[in-house]
Amino acid sequence: DGTEPSHMHYENDENYFRGYEWWLMKEAKKRNPKIKLIGLPWAFPGWIGKGENWPYDYPDVTAYYIVSWILGAKQYHDLDIDYVGIWNERAFSSKYIKLLRYTLDKHGLEQVRIIASDRLWEPISFVMMIDSELHGVVDVIGAHYPGTKTVPNAVLTGKKLWSSEDYSTFNDDVGAGCWARILNQNYVNGNMTSTIAWNLVASYYEELPFGRCGLMTAQEPWSGHYKVESPIWITAHTTQFTQPGWSYLQVDGHLEGGGSFVALTDGLGNLTIIIETMSHNHSKCIRPPLPNFNVKPQRATFYLRGSFYMVETLQVWHSRLDFESGKSSLFQQLRPVNVWGGRFSLDLNVDEVYTLTTLKTGRKCAYPEPPPPQPFPSIYKDDFNIGNPPFSEAPNFADQTGVFEYFINASDPGDHVFTLRQVVVQRPITWVSDADQTISVIGNFQWVNMTVTCDIYIEKPRDGGVFIAGRVDNGGIYVRRTKGIFFWVFADGTYRVTGDLAGEKILMKGLAGVRDNAWHTLTLSIQGNSASGLLNGYPLWENVTVSNPGNGWAALGTRSFELAQFDNFHVE
Repeated sequence: DGTEPSHMHYENDENYFRGYEWWLMKEAKKRNPKIKLIGLPWAFPGWIGKGENWPYDYPDVTAYYIVSWILGAKQYHDLDIDYVGIWNERAFSSKYIKLLRYTLDKHGLEQVRIIASDRLWEPISFVMMIDSELHGVVDVIGAHYPGTKTVPNAVLTGKKLWSSEDYSTFNDDVGAGCWARILNQNYVNGNMTSTIAWNLVASYYEELPFGRCGLMTAQEPWSGHYKVESPIWITAHTTQFTQPGWSYLQVDGHLEGGGSFVALTDGLGNLTIIIETMSHNHSKCIRPPLPNFNVKPQRATFYLRGSFYMVETLQVWHSRLDFESGKSSLFQQLRPVNVWGGRFSLDLNVDEVYTLTTLKTGRKCAYPEPPPPQPFPSIYKDDFNIGNPPFSEAPNFADQTGVFEYFINASDPGDHVFTLRQVVVQRPITWVSDADQTISVIGNFQWVNMTVTCDIYIEKPRDGGVFIAGRVDNGGIYVRRTKGIFFWVFADGTYRVTGDLAGEKILMKGLAGVRDNAWHTLTLSIQGNSASGLLNGYPLWENVTVSNPGNGWAALGTRSFELAQFDNFHVE
């Protein structure tokens, strides 16, 4: 869904105050100091590969980059990173993993554990079985979207097995059903003792890929509107009554009439049982495909043995996802259950979640009514004049390739001291196909007619160039196929109008007289099937016919991975 700024844009650059992640980790720790923090690289800055799209040719450089981030988290934010991964859903290198462990230890970070390889169970499990040194340095085998199943080699390693990325499903009640089912069945079927949802909060434009695939929704920073979706309360069934460090009891958690249960203990006498009876059609996740199964209403009887035989009552929390009326009941406290002689029975319906626990600490907190939803303002301006910004990037801009940061232009005589600057000057070691251009989108995807104005400053001589755009229709993992109406000016004095970010569909071109290292003002007006462009307030081209796409965001960006500046952005 876009790019995030690295702590090291360039080889000689270190900055631990970019992006939102530091803020997010600190806010999480304020609410729960025991929460775990995990770092996993998706992409790497290009300098790490020295020209190759590969992070393992210089494993010492990559390890230094990762360890720097962990040290910076501690030094600048007092954040302890608990686990670190290798490369999200891409190849791993045994040599690199061993060197990462060595580098962590050398910097006194023995307590940071390594997860590998955030892809499939194989080949990492097999390689660990035949490479004892690798087996010694990997603490957790993490697989993505395992469909609640593991493989024999993974179990044979004796390592912790995690579903280190899962869910990724639209956050309605079906998404809640998916989440309830896999939170239990990842352990019941696959022996996994951790399940991590991608993603935490859907705080990105909904029309980007995987819109609203977060446990809750907060995608209107301009209005402050947010929604605590049902997956949040499904999460609470597990997380309010367990902690990292609790142990799963090794019982067969399949229920006779379908559904599952897990039981966990803190080893100090507390017991938590979580039951789910999600039906097939109401618990489909986005991936992998879900084989058919049946769930029916049933009476389940539980027997407590050993140290739990003495338990007399269990607190009860209940959710029922109602797909007929749409009136689901979420995380309600019911009357406690009495346990007689170590046994109790429950009547279970379909699409329900129960938590039964010795803990009395559960609560469903009220929260103030969020502000009502509002569309993105139809007139929006940003002059980027902010001396001490709380974040390194301007609000509401969503970088899709490249990184656009506040910049203080100390040499400017005054009009353009505070600007927005694209700072990535080399193609990253990519995770998916980033564009060859840089682009940041903003606004309302439903916009049709619009005027976008922005001051621009090309820094790259000869072949540098920048654009402003409207009706931009794509981003994230699909950014290479982005279409829209793009107004480009280049350092060689030419201009172009294209129907796509790649610049292949040329609608108009000519001479503009723009040069590098000078400020110019671009204006793009789109009305119905016609577009026109101004340069420094004078018409440069007009009545260019545009058909598709019919709507989309505004955007700005650069021709290549190059430095460029933007100021006084204005869209109506």
